[in-house]
Amino acid sequence: QVQLVESGGGSVQAGGSLRLSCAASGYTYCMGWFRQAPGKEREVVAVMYTGGGSTYSADSVKGRFTISQDNAKNTLYLQMNSLKPEDTAMYYCAAGRFYCSTYAQAYNYWGQGTQVTVSS
Repeated sequence: QVQLVESGGGSVQAGGSLRLSCAASGYTYCMGWFRQAPGKEREVVAVMYTGGGSTYSADSVKGRFTISQDNAKNTLYLQMNSLKPEDTAMYYCAAGRFYCSTYAQAYNYWGQGTQVTVSS
């Protein structure tokens, strides 16, 4: 069993920055960030293979968001810069124990979600 505890959401103006954190308990093979805006499907933001650091980022956030990890703290981060109103969503941390994927259905463990609101 893996438990994920997220923090770091909030409200910012367009162009601002936020950093999300996700502390994990237990072994993970892959961790990632997904987001879901009202009335929309959950979508991948960024994913990281925790064993080697390989990452994937959605085209919509490339160059603005950076996924990283602190192995010593077993914590995943999402640094979000140059935020846009369209980034407004509930952000979820996810973890899987066997493989990486950009599909939310592949992940067994989820955090409670943290709200990110970007105003124009």
